Amino acid sequence: MKKVILVICLMFAFTGGAFAQKGGLNLRSHSVLVMDAQHGHILFNKNADNVMPIASITKLMTAIVVLDAKLPLDEEIVIEAADIDVLKNTRSRLRVGGSLTRQEMLRLALMSSENRAAAALGRTYPGGINAFVAAMNMKAFELGMGNSYFVDSTGLNSANVSTARDLAKMVSAAHDYDVIREFSTTAAHAVAFADEDRSMQFVNSNRLVSSGSWDIDLSKTGFLSEAGRCLVMRANITGKAIIIVLLDSWGKNSRIGDANRIKKWMEIGFTRKVRG
Repeated sequence: MKKVILVICLMFAFTGGAFAQKGGLNLRSHSVLVMDAQHGHILFNKNADNVMPIASITKLMTAIVVLDAKLPLDEEIVIEAADIDVLKNTRSRLRVGGSLTRQEMLRLALMSSENRAAAALGRTYPGGINAFVAAMNMKAFELGMGNSYFVDSTGLNSANVSTARDLAKMVSAAHDYDVIREFSTTAAHAVAFADEDRSMQFVNSNRLVSSGSWDIDLSKTGFLSEAGRCLVMRANITGKAIIIVLLDSWGKNSRIGDANRIKKWMEIGFTRKVRG
């Protein structure tokens, strides 16, 4: 029995444990990509080419398509019954009949992952939601996202799929838009409704944007039961612009924990020895 235990201990020591990965970086997310945003060097990857549901990470593409169309951001958009989520029955603080500008809809979709706001953005695109989805897939093609496919503007449908490698390309492209950088990293925002004498406070779905230990340029979270918890960010770590993609993180805090582990891993210099 002692010999068996000794053999197991030796195996654990040599492999670094069941959850150990190269460079001493132990992550719980199923799919991961860490990339130097300036030079495109892959610093770490794990299952980076697995095609997976991406949930509300989809809303980054939604914002790109809206902004590319140069639709007036000050135009008022009314929430309609068509914007209600009947697929997952998620709740929304935006009531049917209420109106906000396209700019505010974009802000809420990006910072707090508001599904009705994202649905309204797709619905009010010239040609409607079908034309919007076609534009999303055309943009993915232009960006070289060959393993990505979109079917709606919210990410509520699990048929919205991509890979960590493709999403790094989307994050890089999204960073070129001032609006996306600003709105996706806004920690909190009070929305005033034009048709009502009230305002409502919204907060960012990624609590790291308000952390003093992080310098984040772009952020988006996502969650579906089929996708697990997802997170993409572009952040400055050790003086470098880094893109982080985390998909299918099971557990409420695992994506945040993985992001912090990546940051610590970079700060102690493991990336000097490891390339994916």
